[in-house]
Amino acid sequence: MLGTIVNTVAIIIGGLAGLLFRGGIPKKYNETIMHAIGLAVILVGLTGALKVEKILVVIFSMALGTLIGEFLRIEDRLENLGKWLENRFSNSGDGKISKAFVTTSLIYCVGSMAIIGSMESGLSGNHQTLFAKSALDGIASVVFASTLGAGVLLSSISVFVYQGFITVAASFMKPFLTPDVVNQMSVTGGLLIMAIGFNLLEIIKIKIGNMLPAIFIPLIYFMIRQLVALL
Repeated sequence: MLGTIVNTVAIIIGGLAGLLFRGGIPKKYNETIMHAIGLAVILVGLTGALKVEKILVVIFSMALGTLIGEFLRIEDRLENLGKWLENRFSNSGDGKISKAFVTTSLIYCVGSMAIIGSMESGLSGNHQTLFAKSALDGIASVVFASTLGAGVLLSSISVFVYQGFITVAASFMKPFLTPDVVNQMSVTGGLLIMAIGFNLLEIIKIKIGNMLPAIFIPLIYFMIRQLVALL
């Protein structure tokens, strides 16, 4: 869990630093910075998605995972959680904290570094990937907090729970985490990161939260195949 703890602290520190600059940046600069970040996020997602080796599994995962996410209404639940946190920690009620919480939680959690780094941490105690992610997330938090506000700090909770869960679960899932499975999970995560970029650019509103189960469909699919093979 060391890597996840460091990552969580880095987001908090970066977010606090970003809040110091929030009042001094004109609105037009905030908008331009967010568009620049959106383009960069799309590039990061595209880089991960292009590593695809078995595209049919990824397509199947995206379709089935999104159906599951829609049924579970994950996006709505994330937004409701964000609104509850906003009501709990702020009196503004303007939705900014909720938006910042949901947006940055998704950015920090769906990437390949979050998945692979957490797996490495749980399987071998190697935290180097998460340490590198911590540095990136910390820098990103400065920018996000300066443009989106205090809700960025709350995303550290999401990172701690999400990556912590994968780290703990990885030790039990070791026989199933083959290179192919990890690749498919990372590629799927790359597609979701691209979708986050489109949302930041306000090109289209994609319910990325409802697509989150897609990341884990390749693992479930492989586990079912192994079980069928044993029968």
